[in-house]
Amino acid sequence: ISFELSEYTADVDAVGTLRILDAIRTCGLEREVRFYQASTSELYGKVQEIPQSETTPFYPRSPYAAAKLYAYWITINYREAYNMFAVNGDNFVTRKITRSVAKIFFRQQQSLELGSLDSKRDWGHARDYIEAMWLMLQQDTPEDLVIATGETHSVREFVEAAFQEINKEIVWEGEGINEVGKEKDTGIVRVTVNPKYFRPTEVDLLIGNPKKAEEKLHWKPKITFKELVKEMVAADIVLMKSDPTA
Repeated sequence: ISFELSEYTADVDAVGTLRILDAIRTCGLEREVRFYQASTSELYGKVQEIPQSETTPFYPRSPYAAAKLYAYWITINYREAYNMFAVNGDNFVTRKITRSVAKIFFRQQQSLELGSLDSKRDWGHARDYIEAMWLMLQQDTPEDLVIATGETHSVREFVEAAFQEINKEIVWEGEGINEVGKEKDTGIVRVTVNPKYFRPTEVDLLIGNPKKAEEKLHWKPKITFKELVKEMVAADIVLMKSDPTA
C-alpha cells in the first residue's frame, strides 16, 4: 500500500520520527527520555545475507521501507549529535489472515485473498518483542539490536496453521495466480491468490539473527510460531463474536 500512498508514508514514518526526536531535543528532555524507534525487517528488502543481523546491508524495496530507513538513520544521528538515549529495534510481524479465519468460522466470510503465498517472514509475539524493547531501554549505553525469533515461516504455513485452529485442513491446488487453498473435507475454496496484492518489488525471505540481543539482553523469545497463531485466531474469534463488523 505504501506505493499508492508514498508521500503519506514518508510524512508519517520518516518525518514523524524526526518530529518526535526534535520535540525531545527542543524541550530539553535528552536526559529524561529514552526513545525506541521500532524498525522493520523490510529494511533488508532484497536480502544480501541470511539470516539478517545488525551488520547486514539494507536494501529497501518499497516507499515504506525507504521511509523507515530514514527513521533508522535519523535516530542514530540524533543519538550521536545530542547524546540522546535513542535506539532502533528491528521486529518482524500478520493479522489479515487470522481476522478472515475468524470470520469464516462464523460464516461471515467465504474466503480470503492473498498475494505471494511463499513469501517468508520471521514472525514473533508482541509480548516477547516488547520485553526486548524494554530491556534495550534499560541498558547503560544505547545500542541498536535485531529483535527476532531466528525462525522463518511462509504465508502458506501461516494460513495452514490458522485454519487448523478452527479444525479445517487446507490443501493446495494449482500454481501461481491460479493456486487456491481448499478445505480438505469439503472442497470449499478458502484461499485465492489476487495479483493486486503482489508488490512491485517483492521481498521473498526475511529471517532475523537475534544472537546479539540474546547475549546483550539475556533475552530469548518464549512464544512459538504455533502458539502465536493460536492466540491470534482465538482473539479474533472473540472479537468477531462480539462485533462481526470488526
